[in-house]
Formats: sequence, C-alpha cells, structure tokens
Amino acid sequence: MGKAQHTGADIIAAYVKTLSGKPGVYRMFNAHGELLYIGKAKNLKKRVTAYTKYDRHPIRIQRMIRATKTMEFVVTESETEALLLEATLIKRLKPRYNILLRDDKSFPYILMRTDHPAAQLMKHRGKRNKPGQYYGPFASASAVNRTLDTLQRAFRLRTCSDSVYAGRTRPCMLHQIKRCAAPCTGEISLRDYAQLNQDASDFLSGRSQDLQKRLQARMQLASDNLHFEQAAEIRDRIRAMAFVSTGKAHIAPKTFAEADVAAIHRDAGGQACVHVFFFRAGQNWGANAYYPRHAKDQDTADILDSFLAQFYTGKPIPKQLFVNVDLPNKALLETALSERRQKSFRIFKPKRGEKFDLVELARRNASEALARKLAETASQNKLLKGLAEALDLPDPPERIEVYDNSHIQGTNAVGAFIVAGTDGFLRREYRTFNIKNASTQPGDDFAMMREVMRRRFSRLLKEDGLTWPDLVLIDGGKGQLSAVSGVLEDLGVLERTTLLAIAKGPERNAGRETFHMIGRPEFSLPARTPVLYYLQRLRDEAHRFAIGTHRAKRKKQMHTSPLDAIEGIGPSRKKALLAWFGSAKAVASATADDLAKVDGISKKLAGSIHDHFNE
Repeated sequence: MGKAQHTGADIIAAYVKTLSGKPGVYRMFNAHGELLYIGKAKNLKKRVTAYTKYDRHPIRIQRMIRATKTMEFVVTESETEALLLEATLIKRLKPRYNILLRDDKSFPYILMRTDHPAAQLMKHRGKRNKPGQYYGPFASASAVNRTLDTLQRAFRLRTCSDSVYAGRTRPCMLHQIKRCAAPCTGEISLRDYAQLNQDASDFLSGRSQDLQKRLQARMQLASDNLHFEQAAEIRDRIRAMAFVSTGKAHIAPKTFAEADVAAIHRDAGGQACVHVFFFRAGQNWGANAYYPRHAKDQDTADILDSFLAQFYTGKPIPKQLFVNVDLPNKALLETALSERRQKSFRIFKPKRGEKFDLVELARRNASEALARKLAETASQNKLLKGLAEALDLPDPPERIEVYDNSHIQGTNAVGAFIVAGTDGFLRREYRTFNIKNASTQPGDDFAMMREVMRRRFSRLLKEDGLTWPDLVLIDGGKGQLSAVSGVLEDLGVLERTTLLAIAKGPERNAGRETFHMIGRPEFSLPARTPVLYYLQRLRDEAHRFAIGTHRAKRKKQMHTSPLDAIEGIGPSRKKALLAWFGSAKAVASATADDLAKVDGISKKLAGSIHDHFNE
C-alpha cells in the first residue's frame, strides 16, 4: 500500500533531477494522458521537489500525486511570463485539479463605425476588425442595449445598416420618435451629424462633464436667440445623459473613471461566487457573477487570485482593480497585467469610502447570486434524481445531450444537440451539424440522425478531455432509437451511455408522450409530473435550437448572390458589378465586353464571369 502511494512521488522525483532553477510552467498527467494539473513556479526545481514530500500535502493533492505518471515543463524568461502562460493554459485545457473559471465568454462592445459619411452606432462582439471606434467592454448584451438606448435618445445617431440607409426616401419611425437625426434623407446635414457623432464619442470616452457644459452653453444660446425648439432638443439630450448617472440601474463612481470591482463570497459549504462590476468612462457598464470550479479546502484568496489571472486572459485590462481580499500574488499579477496592458495596472483592497462601498456592494451581489445558484442547483439535482428513478438509472445523470434535426423538404438540413446537467442548460456547449453526406436522401430523418451521431461520437472517441453524456435523449420513436443504437454499436460505445427516445403522443398531444429504451418495453410517465415536464423542456429546447439554426442558414442562403460562386469576385468587385448593372441577373446576361467596362474587372476576369453564366 505504502509503495503504491509513493509511486507518483517517485516519478516526480525522477523529473526533479533534470530540472533547473529557472521560472516556468509544469503539467502533470495520469496514466491515460489526461491532464491533471498546471502550475507555475519561480524556481521549477524547488516547486516540483515539494511534490515529492508526499505526507506534507492534503488528501486532495496526495490523490493527484498518486495519479501522476508523466510531467511536461516549459521554461520561461520570468515569473510573470510563467503566470500568464499558466492562466492561458488553464483556461484552454481545463485541468481537473486547477481552480477554473467557468462560463467564460467574450464581452460585447459598442462600435462607432467611421467608414461611412454618416457614422453608424452598433453592438459588436468578437474580433475588432471593423473600422471605427470601440467602446467597452460591457458586462452583458443588456448593458450594451441600455447604453445604446441612452445614446439614441441623447445624440440621435443611426443604427440602421448601410443598405437600409441607402434605400430610404423618407425618415423612418426612429426619426419620428426622436431617436435618429435621419441623415439618410437630409433632415440633418452631414456636418451637423458629425458633431453629434463627436459628442457621443466624448460621452463614451469619459468627457461627459465637459460635454454637458458645452451643451448647456448651446442651449442658453439657442434660448437667447429665441430658438426654443432647438433649446428643448438640447435639454432633452442633457436629461438623457444625466440618466446614466442618476438612473436606478446605474451606479456612477465619483472618485474614479475606469476600474473593475471584483468581490468573492463563500457560503458555509465552501462554494464560491465572484461578482465583477465594470466601470468605464465614469459609468457603470454592467456586472456579472461567476462560479469558479475549486476544491472545498482551497483558500478564498487563492481562488480569487487564480480567477483573476484567467479572467483577464484575452480581455481588456482596466487601469485598476478593487477587491475584497488580500491576494497572495498581488504584486506578480500587477506586473504581469501591466506588461500585457502596456500601461500601469494596480490592485487595491479599499478600507473606506466610495471604493469600499462598491466592493461591499459587489460582495453582497455575490452572496445573493450564490444563494440563487445553490437553490436552483438543489432543485435541478432533485429533478435529475427523479429522472434516474423513472429510467432505472444507477445514478442521476450529470450530463444530458438532446438531439434533433431540422429541414424543409430536405433543404438546409441541420442536426443539433443541446446539453443540460446539474447547472441547467449549458448553452455554451450546444453544437450544430450541417448535413454533409451526399448519400443522405432529402428529408431522410433516420439517415440525418445517423450522420450526426457518427460524427459526434467519433469525435468523442478521438479527442481526450471531452465529457461523455450519461444520457442521450432523441426526439423520435423506435425508428430513431434503432438508427442511433446501430451507430453507437458500430463504434463500440453503446454501453458507455443510456439512450432514450421520446415520441409525441396521439395528435402530438403534449403530456401523452411514449418513451423507448433499449431492452425495455415502451412506457409513459404520469401526466403533470416534474420529471415529465423536465423531459418535455429538454426536447423543446433542442427543437428550438435546431429550428433556429435552420432558419438562420436558410436566411443566409436567401441573401447569397450568384456572384459569390465566381472565383476572383470579392466584396469590392461584386459591389462594383451590382452598381454598374443594377442586379445579378443583369450581370449574368451581360457580354464579356460590357463586363470589362466595370472598374476592377479585367478582360480575363470578364471572360471568366461570362463563361460562368453561359456554360
């Protein structure tokens, strides 16, 4: 027993002999190649040597040491570089024994497009590759929408697309309700509209007080010149701006303009929640609650420390951060994030004043969010336990995947699955499949389901680290169950999960569904029971997701131009051709000589376009 316990420690000790005293990152793997832990070190040799002292560690770490069979090392130039690399790897690889930031996502921005004479205001998420000014990040889409609403009321900037802008012959409804200045129809000159754009930029950049003084001066001047309607418009803009500072949903700081506020709260059972406020340009741009994965015996400060290192990986870093605990790696985090930001970054634990009040507010929000989360989890666990009893499962399922297909007479066919578990619907893990198999007949639901299952479970077999479903729910009857079980049997994984098919009742009557499982006669569940309602919710969510994906694909196809299929025709040349000929149909019927008259279209390319439409 003792020898087996120290097997992992002996393996680690063998690695220590070859290690240097330089900073770096180490990774620990088990016998199956599964990543157990990622750590950083100022001195790799000293840090890894500590794992050879088996008896000095808590039971959780002893278990990790016993499981370790191989290790990998990366030497870095500095400890700060090691910290950043560690955070990036943890976030990407999600090791079992690390504190892990869950439910992470990209943050939305407000984009002021400047590549058009009349700047467009829009919400943006993803890569910032469009020309213009970006403001953010905002904590959520609702925070962006709230600010966009304020900007529309205060500055009346357009939010419509360029094609809608170009096609207007009279002002739209937004102009009628005083949400747009209507530069599209000349209701405002482009020069005056540019001034509105500049005012909005000042507001989003934190220069709102100077802007307010300028607007008050303009209002007074308009009033003195008896231009009362113009003065009233400026007054309304000032009121809309003031709402950001005084509205119930907003908390505007007075002692700083740019910072994040992060507070952690733990309940009696050791669960943790981190609540983060985003303050930019002197305004509250929203808040989010996060529930990092961690062991119950891990220190609260260590949890927040590791959370922050991962949280700012790939995200904009503010000037300063206010927290409610003393961080063990505070100086290292400040140095590392300052290097990444290329400007100074400081972390403070305020003890009094406005900053302390905001940190305490964040902590109370974390406490309330955690209480709600635990209540929801308890309810969800009760449902999963009831589901296990109804299906005769040995344990409540921790991961449920629900599959559905969507198409119209075989066109734009897609398959999709959703994921649910102890935390409810896991929307970040939803996936879709474009049906690719040429042999699949249009509308053949069985063949579509077989293709989706083969692709999904083949990937599960190939890629380590992916979580297998405990229960697979299929929208259909015996036929769908047979098709799916055949695929899983061919792959040799039929025994690794439980299959359940749910067939709609007579006349598609909800509440009278029949269920099919392998090796069990078809059965029904009592009407109006929580388990039946839960299964219906799962099926309906999968159907909603599948049909939504199908509609998006169909809509995209409707907007596809025949010119897109021609090699050498990109957005600029397509725009030039459509501007010259008026439509894709006119381009298709044009001669090669006529096509060559368009700017950017050579004689050779004109011949290729003509041949494409006249084969």
